[in-house]
Amino acid sequence: VQLQASGGGLVQTGGSLRLSCAASGIIFSIADMGWYRQAPGSQRELVAVVTSVGSSNYADSVKGRFTISRDNAKNTVYLQMNSLKPEDTAIYYCYANYLRRGNWGRGTQVTVSS
Repeated sequence: VQLQASGGGLVQTGGSLRLSCAASGIIFSIADMGWYRQAPGSQRELVAVVTSVGSSNYADSVKGRFTISRDNAKNTVYLQMNSLKPEDTAIYYCYANYLRRGNWGRGTQVTVSS
């Protein structure tokens, strides 16, 4: 299983970024996909998940600002992040729950300047 995340970068407060995660080695359409993040000195936390049937859930801290989506034809999951805040600064990791096993990507850095 390979999960390749991209799209991170440096953005000012209030800006937007879109993260992408391309998956390979799995039947993407039956995997639940998610994004987690980890800030320095903090534990990794769930940001958003989208199930194989398209249901999504979000952390309270990102509700109304972030949108998770998936394109099964491209084996890719996205995280659209709007109205970014400095507290969103973290390494963002793609996650796949596939056949009841968890799989992690390498992560992409998101930095929001104030």
